[in-house]
Amino acid sequence: MAELKTKRTTASASAFIESQGAEQTRRDCKELAAVMKEIIGSPAKMWGTSIVGFGKCQLKYDSGRELEWFNVGFAPRKQNLTLYLTCDLSKHAKLLKKLGKYKAGKGCLYIKTLDEIDREVLKELIRASMHDMENFRAEANKAKRK
Repeated sequence: MAELKTKRTTASASAFIESQGAEQTRRDCKELAAVMKEIIGSPAKMWGTSIVGFGKCQLKYDSGRELEWFNVGFAPRKQNLTLYLTCDLSKHAKLLKKLGKYKAGKGCLYIKTLDEIDREVLKELIRASMHDMENFRAEANKAKRK
């Protein structure tokens, strides 16, 4: 089985954010980092060379594969900011309708800038992501005890 390439590193998340070329991107990254740190209660850590993650958890797949991953995170990309949320976004359609301009994958949001979305709705989605993760962990622990 292939080893996961994206792992937590000792690189500075602050330095990574400061290295972003566009002022708007740096501002958005700083704001995202502050919001995620406040909600998750963990400092920013680099995961790989381009993802800023918060918190960590052990994921175990049905196949038995286990890996360490972050609870929520983001990555500034050429076309947009990618927000990694550990929830199935389709379960949060009501919130997404109020978010503003975005594209979405199963657990990722793609936004051009924070100015195009409702920041309070984003905070609710991050909290929902954490709630979903806590429920997932509780169910996993319950299954282990059986």
